[in-house]
Amino acid sequence: MVDLRGELEGKVAIVTGSARNIGRATAEELAHAGAALVINSVQAKDLCEEVAEGIRARGGRAIPFLADVRDPEAVNALAAAAIKEFGGIDIMVHNAAVRSNIPFEDMTWETFHASVDLSINGCFHLAKAVLPSMKQRGGGSIIGVGGMSSLRGSAGRSHVMAGKMGLNAFIRGLALDLAKYNIRANQVVVGSFDTVRDGNPSSAPTAAIESMRKAEGAIPLGRLGHPQDMANLIRFIVGPGAEYMTGQTLHSNGGAYMNL
Repeated sequence: MVDLRGELEGKVAIVTGSARNIGRATAEELAHAGAALVINSVQAKDLCEEVAEGIRARGGRAIPFLADVRDPEAVNALAAAAIKEFGGIDIMVHNAAVRSNIPFEDMTWETFHASVDLSINGCFHLAKAVLPSMKQRGGGSIIGVGGMSSLRGSAGRSHVMAGKMGLNAFIRGLALDLAKYNIRANQVVVGSFDTVRDGNPSSAPTAAIESMRKAEGAIPLGRLGHPQDMANLIRFIVGPGAEYMTGQTLHSNGGAYMNL
């Protein structure tokens, strides 16, 4: 039986897109499990510092680091900062994403490429950067965060769907190639989650509120997901309780994926 009290003590995690919403909840949950955290965003410096300060105030270890995961040099600097501050890297959660809705006829190549670049190329750069340390430390865990719309389909999101499905395939490739180093790779899939403006639907435009209510009605469990729901799942997958799990795609959607 695995003892899950402080099960990530001594581990070091990088969570991209962790200034708010699911990324923030995940970083805070991994810190609660004992891991040291690198809080990352492209430009939300104040929010990254806020998350890191909150973790430290609760007795944890965390640093903020701004980096665009599409830039390999910036990603290498991100990994180097984690190693310098905490001694290595054990966990990498690639949560950064583009979540815009744009009909295909209005979409530019730049918009399409940006989504694919962030989801797939970003994960490539991150995996390359953390691999040497994970190998040195005897293993690790890589998580890609996907979306249910990439599997069910959603109008105006072909660019996001392409990026997330490509990420899914890349994660499975990593699982096969890196298993010999005891490095696991899995993808988690987000359903309809309450993440509008830091999860506060009351501050969202009316159209967004109506969209959330419609989605909520189609979820068997009867509610939208909360960032903590995904944070709990990721904590389990990167921990010792899931040490025989790799190359998998795991959903957190309240049963919505069944309700086609």
